[in-house]
Amino acid sequence: MRFFIASTLITAATAFAPTSTTTPLRTLPQTTSIATSLSASACGTYDFDVIIVGCGVGGHGAALHSRSQSLTTAIFSGSDVGGTCVNRGCVPSKALLAASGRVREMQAEQHLSEFGIKVEGEVTFDREGVAAHAKQLANRVKGNLEGSLVALGVDIVDGRGVLTGKPNEVRDESSGKVYTAKDIILAPGSIPFVPPGVTVDEKTVYTSDGALELQSVPEWVAIIGSGYIGLEFSDVYTALGSEVTFIEALPNIMPTFDREIAKQAERLLIRERPIDYRTGVFASEVTPGIPGEKPVTIKMIDAETKEHVETLEVDAAMVATGRVPNTANMGLEETGIETSRGFVAVDEKMRVLTKHDDGEVVPGVYCIGDANGKMMLAHAASAQGISAIENISGRAHEVNHDAIPAACFTHPEIAMVGPTEEQAIELAAKEGWELGKSQGSFRANSKALAELEGNGMAKVLYNKGTGKVVAVHIIGIHAADLIQECANAVAAGTTVKELSMMVHTHPTLCEVLDEAFKGAVGMSAH
Repeated sequence: MRFFIASTLITAATAFAPTSTTTPLRTLPQTTSIATSLSASACGTYDFDVIIVGCGVGGHGAALHSRSQSLTTAIFSGSDVGGTCVNRGCVPSKALLAASGRVREMQAEQHLSEFGIKVEGEVTFDREGVAAHAKQLANRVKGNLEGSLVALGVDIVDGRGVLTGKPNEVRDESSGKVYTAKDIILAPGSIPFVPPGVTVDEKTVYTSDGALELQSVPEWVAIIGSGYIGLEFSDVYTALGSEVTFIEALPNIMPTFDREIAKQAERLLIRERPIDYRTGVFASEVTPGIPGEKPVTIKMIDAETKEHVETLEVDAAMVATGRVPNTANMGLEETGIETSRGFVAVDEKMRVLTKHDDGEVVPGVYCIGDANGKMMLAHAASAQGISAIENISGRAHEVNHDAIPAACFTHPEIAMVGPTEEQAIELAAKEGWELGKSQGSFRANSKALAELEGNGMAKVLYNKGTGKVVAVHIIGIHAADLIQECANAVAAGTTVKELSMMVHTHPTLCEVLDEAFKGAVGMSAH
């Protein structure tokens, strides 16, 4: 969902579907009956045009765009510039995946021999060195983000910002100082969800926060949850020598993925590795252990009957059961804002509503990112932040969430944009149009074969009547990079006929998509 400054902002921009494109980006409307933030600040009514509460990727994207519109801007970082993505999520996890992926490649003797390569001696790794690589990367990106804010003149407040209950006010929780702004953007992010009965010590039982520290490489680790986070860490652990057991509450492993893609992922990412799984069960009680002395105990119950079915004793357990909004104790109730499971209701312009059902707009307050629950991805948060600033600046704008891609950075990668095939079938039946489907294969792609990475596929779903692309799902080498072309097509409303006539470089992996686009209109790709 899943992240450095430039690429995040470029990715965010592709998701835009503005209602008006006639007004230049840096020019505010000449006449309006409502005072803009800029004019309000200019007359000295407020301390800032915009205050942003939270400095993750979403808050950072909003701040950059705010300054590009010449709006005076302050951001409350909570001493956490970069937020979850940079410090405890997307960025350091990619460093662990990169390092562990190298280990997997160098230990794959049969694979290397097909290249004519032979590695003499044992391939080893330094756990502390791998962990340090992730930490150093996070610190570097964090520094870059902070530097960009300072360079553009954004005021950074180190404390955590909370609403006071009065309009246009944010209080620094540390100092107690109150700041005012015409518009306030809430971007508090999210925290790991720990189910009832699970005791976390961040040593033997840990969330993704603790896992990224890589304090150990357990011989046997249970991962509770088989979504993006769980899958990526199973990739890391098995590459470094661990055995993994997934514990999934739903009937299918990888339940949120397209079923056809999930079946291929099971074959490539689970069956061929030291991984097994339990489905349809809850980890009802998880008790930490003592490394080298006492195992972690996991009691499991049937998801439907709630009867005890099994108890596992493992070396470690990772809790990857999703995330919840970090909105507690930030003054929402005092401001008249009701949340649902912590999520803040917003309209399509990111304006905060008083409640989820028939709520009214709270003037001058916006909420972006994980806290609104629309799409819990860092680049989605950045897109929403930019969109909020557009609306604050007087240009009506809504994010097209259907055009925002997502990726799981396993080896091979999984990427998607739009609904799953199962969801698309339901949508087509509901709206009365016919769903088309076309596929491309990595097995017939010259570049993939040169890399000895012929496993995988790309699936294009489209509206047969209009020809417009509805969704694309990819599993294969560099799927996360390939999906952007597809996301752009969804955003622009490009048809499969138009895509089929576009020239793709040969030999490249993107020809897998060319095969699928051409197949949709009865053409063949060579």
